Amino acid sequence: MRRRQFISLLVGVAATRPLSTRAEQPGRVRRVGMLIGYAEKDPETQARLAAFRQGLEHLGWTEGGNLHVDYRFAPAGPDQAQRLAKELVALRPDILVGNSTPATTALVGESRTVPIVFVGVSDPVGSGFVASIARPGGNTTGFTNFEPSLIGKWLELLKEIAPGIVRAAVIFNPETAPGKGSFFMAPFEPVARALNVEPIGVRVSDPAEIESAMTAIGRAPGSSLIVMPDAFTTVHRQLIILLAARHALPAIYPYRYEAADGGLLSYGVDTVDLLRRAAPYVDRILKGEKPADLPVQAPTKFELVINLRTARALRFTIPPTLLALADEVIE
Repeated sequence: MRRRQFISLLVGVAATRPLSTRAEQPGRVRRVGMLIGYAEKDPETQARLAAFRQGLEHLGWTEGGNLHVDYRFAPAGPDQAQRLAKELVALRPDILVGNSTPATTALVGESRTVPIVFVGVSDPVGSGFVASIARPGGNTTGFTNFEPSLIGKWLELLKEIAPGIVRAAVIFNPETAPGKGSFFMAPFEPVARALNVEPIGVRVSDPAEIESAMTAIGRAPGSSLIVMPDAFTTVHRQLIILLAARHALPAIYPYRYEAADGGLLSYGVDTVDLLRRAAPYVDRILKGEKPADLPVQAPTKFELVINLRTARALRFTIPPTLLALADEVIE
């Protein structure tokens, strides 16, 4: 066979191979840097990472094989996240993944060239991560978790359980909450007043402030508690749940695992599903697509979870109609 014929044959064979096969067998191991705004040993963190790995494996990416993932965990807040983001960028990854608003803020602050996929961010436009939901632009895209209007739904659910509440305290850390807390507080205040409930923003930045603030809330008759989606409140959820029980506060949380940990009820996005859905975006970017061309995705799965055991302990009666709507009831 002549040399020219041989080369033509090789080109023809390569062209007939499926694109996915060629992409999944790259000439080098691809590198992912992942910054998570939660504690490494938190069971919820591990459940999210397991879903992410499973999603990647389904697409042909295997850690220790054609993929290497550098993990960093930043439960202490923005300063820790910034330091770890710098470490990850220095490793020259092919792509970065940020789980939480503070983690993504740190990654975006370190690189405007390395592709970034965020997961679990409420306000990517307001945070400056993307130009718009449909057309992100730049090097960043990802998956949101909450619409600001959802906070009105949380108050309505609390009123179902405790019709007599006259004030609702929304607890958050302005350093880690979306829009420093305004993303949820701005739409919440008119909704609360329409329901004859006084809206109260409770800003906390450490466990001591959580305890003193919730003690003050618990002393005021007719109080209730809404826990804002915030990496800080997630990290300190056990303390918040404990204090809500101590002061017999009707409290609602944004995530299922908070109700499973003893919170009265939760309504929010399936966080494990979000990480699983992020895997295809990572796959597409590793195969050559640009974040600027991938629209930001909204959540598709929401869960209402009621902890009936906690309700009984706090002497709250859950209406049968609300129990019928629940996706899960913890006995």
